[in-house]
Amino acid sequence: MKPLDVITIGRSSVDLYGEQVGGRLEDMGSFAKYIGGSPTNIACGTARLGLRSAVITRVGDEHMGRFIREQLLREGVDVRGVATDPERLTALVLLGIRDEEQFPLIFYRENCADMALSEDDIDESFIAQSRSVLATGTHLSHPRTAAAVLKALELARKHGARTALDIDYRPNLWGVAGHGEGESRFVESAAVTAKLQATLHLFDLIVGTEEEFHIAGGSTDTVEALRNVRKVSDAVLVCKRGAKGAVAFTGAIPDSLDDGETGPGFPIEVFNVLGAGDGFFSGLMKGWLEDADWPTALKYANACGAFAVSRHGCTPAYPSLAELEFFLGRGVVRPDLRNDTALEQIHWATNRQGRMGGDWTTMRVFAFDHRMQLEEMAGYTPAKGGAFKELCLEAALRVQDGRPGYGILCDNRIGKRALHAASGTGLWIGRPCEWPGSRPLELEQELGADCGGLEAWAREDVVKVLCFCHPDDDAGMRAAQEATVRRLFEASRRNGLEFLLEVIPSKVGPVDDMTTARLIEQFYAIGVYPDWWKLEPMVTAAAWENAIAAIEAHDRHTRGIVVLGLDAPEAELAASFAVAAAFPLVRGFAVGRTIFGAVARDWLAGRIDDEAAVSAMAARYARLCAVWDEARAAAAAAAA
Repeated sequence: MKPLDVITIGRSSVDLYGEQVGGRLEDMGSFAKYIGGSPTNIACGTARLGLRSAVITRVGDEHMGRFIREQLLREGVDVRGVATDPERLTALVLLGIRDEEQFPLIFYRENCADMALSEDDIDESFIAQSRSVLATGTHLSHPRTAAAVLKALELARKHGARTALDIDYRPNLWGVAGHGEGESRFVESAAVTAKLQATLHLFDLIVGTEEEFHIAGGSTDTVEALRNVRKVSDAVLVCKRGAKGAVAFTGAIPDSLDDGETGPGFPIEVFNVLGAGDGFFSGLMKGWLEDADWPTALKYANACGAFAVSRHGCTPAYPSLAELEFFLGRGVVRPDLRNDTALEQIHWATNRQGRMGGDWTTMRVFAFDHRMQLEEMAGYTPAKGGAFKELCLEAALRVQDGRPGYGILCDNRIGKRALHAASGTGLWIGRPCEWPGSRPLELEQELGADCGGLEAWAREDVVKVLCFCHPDDDAGMRAAQEATVRRLFEASRRNGLEFLLEVIPSKVGPVDDMTTARLIEQFYAIGVYPDWWKLEPMVTAAAWENAIAAIEAHDRHTRGIVVLGLDAPEAELAASFAVAAAFPLVRGFAVGRTIFGAVARDWLAGRIDDEAAVSAMAARYARLCAVWDEARAAAAAAAA
């Protein structure tokens, strides 16, 4: 068994995608940043569908190049074939959505990194590890990149791999259209046709739109063009026909396109067609490499294309395997897929690893997002509070020591410097939104009434909100709190941020083994799907079982649960950890005052210096981490 299913080769860029829909590119006011370039998109799309994918390309030695590399890793794509070019910049694309069919687009590719791909970047041992190699047409447009592609194809055939071509005709990237014609899909060119036809015999599968087959076949009559391609290639030809779906030809080309093999289509609303082809090819590769019949492979392809045309962006729109299976099993409920609540929840939950990255199966979180508790301590000033939180961060980093599974909770009001310094350290970062102690729940003023302040948050920050609530709250209290939580949750999703909901019923009323489970049910009932739950320690296994059952009944893809501390002594925390650790959905803890409370009082009073404070907090934090790890190990041993 080869370790890779598919290697794609060619373009890799950063898409700066206009967020305003319906206007000119000239009038765009903000842009979303996505990974881009057909081979890169397809590598990500196939990885999401469970294929072991890699890409061969070049990126610049700068921020955008690092973004592509890091994003590929988050998506699960092998990056051994991604070379860093020390002289050239990463390609950029600026684009927008004017309407269903129009997408103003500008390629910034002057002497870009991926067009410097050469034969030297093609490693035979790497190619030999893959079951297939997929090339895209742009890299056949230049002698240097074409040589790299041809070498990869020859090596693939030598080592028994399948070969595929996405014609991917962009006239301006072939030099037959101007810079401002980025959305142009067809300009006749005998030179381009001749170049393509010289390579078509190297492929087992060739995919393109009707216009792309026109350039490959040298005719604007699609049947004739396909027959011209068939004269030079025995490949399976898959022709994409827009709303008519796609058709596969394994042998001679019939008189009508309708006589080829087809797969079921999906009646969906087209938001924009850009990126649909790469999504389509991702689904097609899944079917092809699984040796599915062509109707089945085309079903996968059509479904993945449907997702792409219904959402904003290219790679972000592509489905996970779980999402695809859900969609194929359930069918189309509403044609605008981006507004299908159930589908979008699965899309978010099964693809967020690609957005956020990180290994959070174990969570050891030092919580120092406290504001009111710190402000009430003797000797507190805003400056001292901020400085102390920087010491908390130092203690967290000392314990983390570059390892996964560690995190912090830190606020932006007192702890702004610590919060910003934590970004990029590998720590999981939760950021509070509640006004401390508020009931009914109020949010930090910096968020704004519409929670628009989230737009300025770092994308790795997790939105955390604490709600003091109880399932027996009166109707007015419950409605007010639920409205605030839902508004914050929806704003979090709108801004691509994960959401953590913390509930503490014991501060409001009596609790039993069903109290937390009832609260959880209430929040799911109003459409709030937290990525994370933060729950107070429950002393009985039954209470945990009920809470987890309530979560899993609504969301099988939740990130998990962390246990809060409530300023409990270490011995009490150890006892609560022993109960909680028996449940795999409980990922770990988020504890604060048990770690920093006494230290903060001593530091603010001047009884200890900075190093003593950091050392004391690091020691306490490390002990709690060890206690949790031991509890988890004991639970695993007992279950074995």
